[in-house]
Amino acid sequence: MSESIDDERQRIRERKKRELRERLENGESLDAPAKAGDAPDEPIAITGQGHLDEVVEEYDVVLVDCYADWCGPCQMLEPTIEALAAETDAAVAKVDVDAHQRIAQQLGARGVPTLVLYADGQPVERMVGAQDRGTLEGLIEQHA
Repeated sequence: MSESIDDERQRIRERKKRELRERLENGESLDAPAKAGDAPDEPIAITGQGHLDEVVEEYDVVLVDCYADWCGPCQMLEPTIEALAAETDAAVAKVDVDAHQRIAQQLGARGVPTLVLYADGQPVERMVGAQDRGTLEGLIEQHA
């Protein structure tokens, strides 16, 4: 199964390279967002493991927020999460740890909130507890 995942990742990378090449050949600025695959302006509510896998594969940088509705720090972090989705190039995904305990375990969420940053399909940062916006923006920019 890991071969098929690796093959899929390679296919996605090749497609993105082609898209970038075409944009350069057409005189488009690479600073402007791509038309296809743009990160959504709102957090993505994860519905299952397959959905999370799709999101991580589709976008170059994904910030996954493992949260619980009853968690005070999660509620304090919510405006920051929404702003990051709207104002950065990263996709932001939300995993309700009560509804998706197995996914939360696989992400290493032993406390909430837990934030996992993915770049090119791989986890590159994991943070537990509420984080300030500047720290999260810096990590996103570093891996973009």
